Amino acid sequence: FLDPVKSPREAWAHPQTLREPPCVGCSGVPLVSPRSLIPVSRSRAPVPVAFAEFWGDIAKEFFWKRQHTGPFLKYNFDVTKGKIFIEWMKGATTNICYNLLDRNVNEKKLGDKVAFYWEGNEPGDSTKITYRELLHRVCQFANVLRSQGVKKGDRVSIYLPMILELVVAMLACARIGALHSVVFAGFSADSLCERILDCGCSLLITADAFYRGDKLVNLKQIADEAIQKCIDKGSSLKKCIVVKHLGREEIAVDGTCSKSPPLKRLCQEVQAPWNPAMDTWWHELMCGASTECEPEWCDAEDELFILYTSGSTGKPKGVLHTVGGYMIFAATSFKYVFDYQPEDVYWCTADIGWITGHSYLTYGPLANGATSVLFEGVPTYPDVGRMWSIVDKYKVTKFYTAPTAIRLLMKYGEEPVKKHSRKSLKVLGTVGEPINPEAWLWYYRVVGEERCPIVDTFWQTETVSPCWWGLGSVGSVCLVFKQPWPGIMRTLYGKHQQFETVYFQKFPGYYVTGDGCRRDKDGYYWITGRIDDMLNVSGHLLSTAEVESALVEHPAVAEAAVVSHPHPLKGECLYCFVTLREGYEFTKSLEDELKKQGIREKIGPIATPDYIQYAPSLPKTRSGKITRRILRKIAKNDQDLGDISTLADPGIITQLFNSRCDTKQ
Repeated sequence: FLDPVKSPREAWAHPQTLREPPCVGCSGVPLVSPRSLIPVSRSRAPVPVAFAEFWGDIAKEFFWKRQHTGPFLKYNFDVTKGKIFIEWMKGATTNICYNLLDRNVNEKKLGDKVAFYWEGNEPGDSTKITYRELLHRVCQFANVLRSQGVKKGDRVSIYLPMILELVVAMLACARIGALHSVVFAGFSADSLCERILDCGCSLLITADAFYRGDKLVNLKQIADEAIQKCIDKGSSLKKCIVVKHLGREEIAVDGTCSKSPPLKRLCQEVQAPWNPAMDTWWHELMCGASTECEPEWCDAEDELFILYTSGSTGKPKGVLHTVGGYMIFAATSFKYVFDYQPEDVYWCTADIGWITGHSYLTYGPLANGATSVLFEGVPTYPDVGRMWSIVDKYKVTKFYTAPTAIRLLMKYGEEPVKKHSRKSLKVLGTVGEPINPEAWLWYYRVVGEERCPIVDTFWQTETVSPCWWGLGSVGSVCLVFKQPWPGIMRTLYGKHQQFETVYFQKFPGYYVTGDGCRRDKDGYYWITGRIDDMLNVSGHLLSTAEVESALVEHPAVAEAAVVSHPHPLKGECLYCFVTLREGYEFTKSLEDELKKQGIREKIGPIATPDYIQYAPSLPKTRSGKITRRILRKIAKNDQDLGDISTLADPGIITQLFNSRCDTKQ
C-alpha cells in the first residue's frame, strides 16, 4: 500500500539517479532506482503526506483557465460505503491541447522545434513537423470536426496507421472537448464495430490503406465492413473521414496542395471503396480550413478519451480517462521516468492504438515540448537492423520498447545491432510485460553497450502511465493501491457497475490491479505478473513468469509461455509452450534438458513441467501480448476458444492443437 512523499523533489531522484549503474535482483532481474508516481520511500515504512500538497505543486506548472473551487481531491475506494468515484481538481477548467501546443508555441517559444520525426514503412519515406505546424493542423482539423457537427462530449473513433494525422485527430478532438476512441489499425472489422457500438461514436476517421512491412492493409475496406455491421445493428455512426495515405495528396497550411512525404512504397494507388453519402476525403475538408480555433475549456473531470483493453475473457472494456488528472500525470511521469532533457530525441516504439502510445507518444512528450520519433513500420523490415538505423538517423537518446521486440531481435544475433553506432543512446526502457533476465542482459550489454540504464516500467491502460518502474519478476501477493493518483481511470464507459466489480469488489477500500507483487527487505517492489497466472502445484505457489524466464535462459529457446493443466495428484501441473531460435530442433533430448537444467536446477523439482510442447509461434494480440487463456484451452484440448478476433495470427491455433502433448492420465 503506497503513500506519497512530501514534494516532487523528494518524490523523484535527481536525474543523476538514472545514470547509476543498474543492479541485478535475486533472480537476475534488473532494478533501476525504483521510484513511483505514487511515490514511495526506499525504507519499508511508507512516508505519509497529503496528495493535495504533492500534486498541487505539479498542477501549478500547467495552465488553468479557472482554478478548482472545491477540494483538490475527493474519492471513495470502498464499495461498502457507496459509489466508487475519483475527482481531482473538480471545478478547475483547462484544455489539454492548449497546454500541449499553444503554450509551447506562444509562451515557451518552441514553435520551430521539431515535434515529430515521422519515419515511414519504407526507408527514406519520412518527414517532420514542428510545434507551430502541428498547432496549425490541429486547429484546422478541429474546425473540420466542428463543421461536421462534432461537439463537446461526442465520441469519435480513430482507425489509422502510425501517421501524423493520427496525432492531429486526437488533439483536434481534445481541443473541442470531444472524446477520441483510438482503435489499433490491426484490429478486424468485428473488433472495430464492437468498439464503435460500445461508445456510440458518431464519426469515424480512417485511411485508404497502409503497408506494414511488405503486407498491404486495405484499411478502408475493413472500415467499410465495420460500418455496415454497425448500421445493421442500429449505430448512430453517420460520417467517415478518410486520409489518402498511399499516394497521398497532402494539404499544406496555406491551403495549397503538395506531394509530401516522398513515396517509396510498393504500391502507391489503392482503389478505396467509396460511399458519397458517408465518406469524405481528409485533404478536401482541410483545404481552406482556418488555422485558428478557440479551444473548448473543459472541467478537469470532463472526459478526455476512451481506450479499450482486453479482459481475461477477451471481451474489451472501455477505460475512461479525464482531462486534468491525465494531463498532469502523463506529462510528469514522462519527464521523470526518462530523465527528459530539452535536447533529447525520444522514441517510443508502441503503437498509438495502445495506452503506451497515448501517454508516451502523444500527450506526455508534447506536454514537455519534446521531439519524438513516430515510426510506421516494423522492427524487421526491410532488414532486422531497421530500429538501430532509425536510432542513428535521428540521434535518438531515449528509447522505449517491449520485451517482445527485444526477444524477436535477439533471434538474429548481435551483428545487426553492432553494425550501427547507437552512440546517441542514453536511457533504454521496457514496457508491456515482465522482461526475462536474458532479454534484459542482451538489451543492456548489446544494445546499450553497458552504458545505458534500463527503466523497466509497470503500468496498465487503467493507470495512464507507469505507476512503478525498476521492477522484477518474482513474488506472491496481490498488488493493490490504497489511494488514487491523478491518472487513474475514472470508470468503464457505460459500465460503472462492472468497473466497481472488477477493480474494487475483491478488497473494499483498495484498487486491485490484478497483478502479483512483493516488497523485499531493501524496500524494492517486485511484480510477478497477473495473479491468474499463478499456479498451485502440490500446495506450492509458482509464478509462470519465473518458469518462463528459466526456459528462455536456454540458448535454444527464443520464447516461452507457461500455463496450468489439471493433474490428478498435484492439483495443477505446468504445461509449457516453447518457440526455438533458428538452427535448433525440438527433440526428446532437448525437452529433457529443458526440464532438468532449465527448470529443476534453476527453480527446483517442484517446478518441473509435466508437458513441454514445441510452438512455431505463440498466439498473440496485435500489441504482442501472449493470450494465455487460449494456451490454457489448447493445453486442455478445449476447442471453445471464445473471441479470437484480437489475435495477430489466428491460424497458429490449429497448428498448436494438432501438435499438443498427450495429456491422458
